[in-house]
Amino acid sequence: MTRPDRIEARLREALGATRVTVVDESHLHVGHPADRGGDTHFRVTVVSPRFAGLSKVAAQRLVYEALAEEFDRGLHALALHTLAEEPGVS
Repeated sequence: MTRPDRIEARLREALGATRVTVVDESHLHVGHPADRGGDTHFRVTVVSPRFAGLSKVAAQRLVYEALAEEFDRGLHALALHTLAEEPGVS
C-alpha cells in the first residue's frame, strides 16, 4: 500500500472522513532539507463530521494525531484543508 493510500485509509478510519483527497507534492520540495527522494510532502483535503464545531486548528490537530505513525515513517509536511460535514448530509 502506498503512503497516499495509507493516509486516506487512516483518515477515513480515525475520523470517519467521507471525502479524502491526497496529492503528492514532494516534487515541489526537491532540495529541501527534508527531501528524502519523494513521498514526504502532501496536500490533503479531509471532510469529516468530526470537525463540526471545531476550530481549524483543532481539526488539524485531529488529522496530525491520526497520522502520527506516518510522520514517524518519514512523512514531513501536510498542506491541510479540513471541512466539517454535518452528520447525514453528503
